[in-house]
Amino acid sequence: MAYLSFLRANAPFLLVGILLTFCSSFGQTFFIAVFADPLRTQFDLSNGDWGLIYSVGTTASAIAMLWTGFLTDTFRVRILGPLVLVLLALACLSMAMVQSVWSLALTIFALRFTGQGMATLVATVAMARWFVVTRGKALSVSKLGVALGEAFLPLIFVSLMTEIDWRALWLIASVSVAMVVPLLWPLLRLERTPQSIARDDQSLGMDGAHWARGRMLRHTLFWLLVPALLAPAAFSTAFFFHQVHLADTKGWSHVSLVAIYPVFTVCATAAMFLSGWLVDRIGTARIMPFILLPMAAGFAGFAYAPSLGWAAIFIALMGFTQGLNNTVNAAFWAEFYGTRHLGGIKALATAVMVFGTAIGPALTGWLIDAGLDFDEQMLGIALYFVVAAALVGIGILKAQPSLTALAQIDVERPRSAM
Repeated sequence: MAYLSFLRANAPFLLVGILLTFCSSFGQTFFIAVFADPLRTQFDLSNGDWGLIYSVGTTASAIAMLWTGFLTDTFRVRILGPLVLVLLALACLSMAMVQSVWSLALTIFALRFTGQGMATLVATVAMARWFVVTRGKALSVSKLGVALGEAFLPLIFVSLMTEIDWRALWLIASVSVAMVVPLLWPLLRLERTPQSIARDDQSLGMDGAHWARGRMLRHTLFWLLVPALLAPAAFSTAFFFHQVHLADTKGWSHVSLVAIYPVFTVCATAAMFLSGWLVDRIGTARIMPFILLPMAAGFAGFAYAPSLGWAAIFIALMGFTQGLNNTVNAAFWAEFYGTRHLGGIKALATAVMVFGTAIGPALTGWLIDAGLDFDEQMLGIALYFVVAAALVGIGILKAQPSLTALAQIDVERPRSAM
């Protein structure tokens, strides 16, 4: 009943997060990769060529995020949310009209920047600022948008591609995003003021302070986290990016492979709600070192999966990490670094993750062109996840004593939603 009361009391704010994260799907790898085959055919690209173009566009979006992320510290979601979605709709329209390799790279940049980058950042920062004691629950609910997109959009668009030209499908995507924009206005009429929430003492970080980005960069914890920030971003992205290739090497049809994606989504969603509940009660420090381990097991197992049934089990493990990562990481920045400069800090973390999504497809695509199929790369990827998890554990162990007593109390004694 308490959870239902929370949803009813905060429905307009939570729905804003859900709509933004759902629309971000059109700039996420799991959606763009659906069109890998027609794009490679259209522009005569190898797996490595396509991965390189994707990497260039995504890297550019990561660099842009370093600067534009500060906007979330200055402007309200009422302004940024609709603006980002308008730009995302235009990026989808650009993909429907793309005519050359260079314009494809620019369009990938636009999709990744507005979709995966800014739409996700605006939603995440809004939830982290608007909610303090119930931050975990708010973040987990808001991520339902991208979970729904992940579960249904690839399957829907792969099925439609047999009847409708791929360019027309991108036009449909553009219209779909544009239709969400007017829905945001009435939901944002009662928007909380980010600046006032950011100054709340309950949102202080380590050492009882609001950390600026420069101070964070001079602290060991951030650099120990970087490999873990890169890990799911790089290799979960590569998994979805090379879905056509992976289906071919496993001897499965593309439609059959995407048909088990809802398993990934169901497990990710369950993990999001579980982790949201845990974050509000025990904080992020005790959870962070274990986030990557299910995905490590998933990659190791998928390498040898003999059938789609086994593949579904291992993709479920990948989804579990994805769900934990979506909620716990988002709450971590506010808990450890405070909320006053959260936009700039989260933008840097997002830029690292976006950069990871650039590295993953390019590196794995190059290895595929060199003769090492993606499923043959998975054991090495699993090992990387384990090492990254160990580094997180070391960093958290050293930094946890710096958390303020107030932050500890807020986590352990949840109160009603703000």
